[in-house]
Amino acid sequence: MAFPKMALATLCSLALICTTSFAEDAQKEHTQKDIVDTAVEAGSFKTLVAAVQAAGLVETLKGKGPFTVFAPTDEAFAALPEGTVQNLLKPENKEKLVKILTYHVVPGKVLAKDAMKLKEAKTVEGSTIDIVVKDGAVMIDEAKVVKADIVTSNGVIHVINQVIMP
Repeated sequence: MAFPKMALATLCSLALICTTSFAEDAQKEHTQKDIVDTAVEAGSFKTLVAAVQAAGLVETLKGKGPFTVFAPTDEAFAALPEGTVQNLLKPENKEKLVKILTYHVVPGKVLAKDAMKLKEAKTVEGSTIDIVVKDGAVMIDEAKVVKADIVTSNGVIHVINQVIMP
């Protein structure tokens, strides 16, 4: 049985559209930014990015991962006592800064729907953070998740409204 020319042309067009669509999806997946580049591009994590640089953690957070980062906004850092950030960024305080930053990172990719089922999680720093759902919001220690599931090529970022301390 022969296909009419119109049907064959339609099938070819459909195949081309599907191929192009899959290629676009693969391209998007390939060009997705890592945690550091995503934070830089967002523009609301300038202090966090500066801290990650000062702590020497850029290459780690650009690495394969996956990582889950609870990322405090610039406003969260600004709410710390005056001089705290400037003091932490000094070379002599690098060890303390690394400890604080790695307390904001959990190994693996934990999406919000999964985090809501947990009571705690072990951080890269080695301590445990508390996870509580309070009034419909996910709380990480005392910080509220204000934006969840920013998926990156090597993990996920959840934006929090406070800097959490180990």
